[in-house]
Amino acid sequence: MTQQRSSLTQCPINIDPQNLTRVSEFQLVNLSEDLDLQPILFGLFLSMYLVTVLGNLLIILAISSDSHLHTPMYFFLCNLSWADIGLTSTTISKMIVNIQTHSRAISYVGCLTQMSFFLIFACMDDMLLTVMAYDRFVAICHPLHYPIIMNPRLCGFLVLGSFLISLFESQLHNLIALQSTTFKDVEISNFFCDPSQVLSLSCWDSFTNNLVMYLVGAIYGFFPLLGILFSYYKIVSSILKIPSSGGKYKAFSTCGSHLTVVCLFYGTAIGVYLGSVLSHSSRKGAVASVMYTAVTPMLNPFIYSLRNRDIKSSLKKLLGRIV
Repeated sequence: MTQQRSSLTQCPINIDPQNLTRVSEFQLVNLSEDLDLQPILFGLFLSMYLVTVLGNLLIILAISSDSHLHTPMYFFLCNLSWADIGLTSTTISKMIVNIQTHSRAISYVGCLTQMSFFLIFACMDDMLLTVMAYDRFVAICHPLHYPIIMNPRLCGFLVLGSFLISLFESQLHNLIALQSTTFKDVEISNFFCDPSQVLSLSCWDSFTNNLVMYLVGAIYGFFPLLGILFSYYKIVSSILKIPSSGGKYKAFSTCGSHLTVVCLFYGTAIGVYLGSVLSHSSRKGAVASVMYTAVTPMLNPFIYSLRNRDIKSSLKKLLGRIV
């Protein structure tokens, strides 16, 4: 492995492509090298993973089993829960296996597969949060036209569009990664195959890599966030026009949970980005990445169930039938 890493330190120049070889595997970063901490980390992340899957499945079952929750807002929430389960299963499950087997290796094909699914589910989270902001905008700013605008056909189209956009982003990154026949290094500075890390290691044109990263960041990061901010600008403007304080509270309470999840999702993502820029420690960056790949999906069911009377009531009925 040492020889392989030293040979990949620099990208080869002016070499016949037939003489270049692909790496067979990458090495991921451990959150801690302390062997005594490995059982604790294993138990911690296994518990977080199970809580995330169970919590989001309960949200999905509660919405599916209660006809009163068959509305656009809860339809989007149900899909968000599926995306959160997929995001956590893609990243955390592999880390749990690596901790248990004391291995940091992931195959080349496995890395590209993990990267592909990570992009699909992370982008789905991003797109669905934007769609949910639009849903709240229509509900508060155009309440009389809400049933007409947010009809089942449009809701299905928005979710399908979110998935297709996410799939396109995933395949775009995979296409770029597959163009590279060799890499500068096999050490990925994260506990999963972070797309930005994989592309930065590839021996492809750096200008093209940067162009794609900035373009994707603008399309899938900046514009959705801009859409959310614009929606809430219009929402706040409409709420301020309501004369009674009770009416203002009732209107704002319908989007409080969504706003909390948006702040948590984008806050942790921006925090991870700033942390990677300011700190050169790969382990610190990996720990920060845990926030949006594990902590945020785990907290989402609690945020929606604790702040939403309809969800709490439906969960009580569901648990009552199960027990």
